[in-house]
Amino acid sequence: MEEKKNILTYEGLKKYEDELHDLKVVKRQEVAQKIKEAREQGDLSENAEYDAAKDEQRDIEARIEELEKILKNAEVVVEDEVDLDKINIGCKVRIMDMEYKEELEYKIVGSTEANSLKGKISNESPVGKALIGAKVGALVSVETQVGVLKYKVLEIQRSSN
Repeated sequence: MEEKKNILTYEGLKKYEDELHDLKVVKRQEVAQKIKEAREQGDLSENAEYDAAKDEQRDIEARIEELEKILKNAEVVVEDEVDLDKINIGCKVRIMDMEYKEELEYKIVGSTEANSLKGKISNESPVGKALIGAKVGALVSVETQVGVLKYKVLEIQRSSN
């Protein structure tokens, strides 16, 4: 089975590469030092520092593996080349919630980069899916658990702006 591509913006790619570098270069050294110091305290069977350091080491290695997998299957969206005629991954959109008459602004990103608290919604989320391909002025309906939400696309712009 072919692994799913992780669609990333350049900003997301850079963030993951930086985190991976930090984990491999800095965090691995720090945890190795903690393990060494805990070993020097003697009996490992009742050594909480040793257990905590080994747990931290396991977590770091798991995150490194996860990041390497994300980056191995990464497909970077070149945001400067995004077609602004219609909504796509890598663009920023301004939409009007037709029920609450409220303007919302989102950046459409791949699922690995999504963070609704930072206004980054996935192309695979219900709203993201519905918006992909829509043009300025279009009315978009989104099926959700709370019913159908309606949005009007007000503006599409490069997210790098």
